[in-house]
Amino acid sequence: MFDVDWLSLAVPFAYIGVLGGSLYTFSNVYRKRKAVQSANLEPWFPPHLQRNIYLSLLHMEPEAGQEKAPKVPDSVIRAALLRRAVEDIRRIIQIRTSKQALNTLLQRGSVGEDLNQRFLAAEKEIEEELRDVVNEANALAPGWGQVIFQSANEITANTVLRTRLEEIEGRTEADKEWWEKRRETIKEEFMKELEEDSAKGSSKAVSDDEAVHVELNTPVSTPGGSKKKRKGKN
Repeated sequence: MFDVDWLSLAVPFAYIGVLGGSLYTFSNVYRKRKAVQSANLEPWFPPHLQRNIYLSLLHMEPEAGQEKAPKVPDSVIRAALLRRAVEDIRRIIQIRTSKQALNTLLQRGSVGEDLNQRFLAAEKEIEEELRDVVNEANALAPGWGQVIFQSANEITANTVLRTRLEEIEGRTEADKEWWEKRRETIKEEFMKELEEDSAKGSSKAVSDDEAVHVELNTPVSTPGGSKKKRKGKN
């Protein structure tokens, strides 16, 4: 039978074990470090005020000296949840608008990886927020979760349209004032040109009259008269 050198076989297995343990330890340390860095990154969006208002209304605590908290009407809670959905729609639009530009900047190396991590965290947060809003809407009214974001989208579109109309109305007043000033300037320039033209015309008429007057006062010599003078001399 063949003699097996167990020591020679144990060395490669020990090397593989040490290498695997090192890789496992490095992987754990790296994941923990990335988790700490992600937790310390600045959020992409500011605090969700509408969500905080909704949760405050849903879980109101009793005031001092009262055993039960005041009951909030369902209409108020539904309105607060709808405002929360409207804010979520606004954040979704911002994420979709920024995603393409951020990918382009990442490909060019113009931004760091930390900004990309912030963006990915914001995407994950908004996905969880949407699921939470749908669940809350279905809890308040069965089936409402399927249409709440449609209503929120209509509210957002109406708000954007109203804002643009207000901007247009504001620019209309400014444009009107600018046109009034421009019209006065054009009028003044036109009157100034008319005055200059009339002054030139009057000076030209005076010079023509003087020329005619000079021509009338100048004696006209006739050929016959000159011949008579010559005969008298002879």
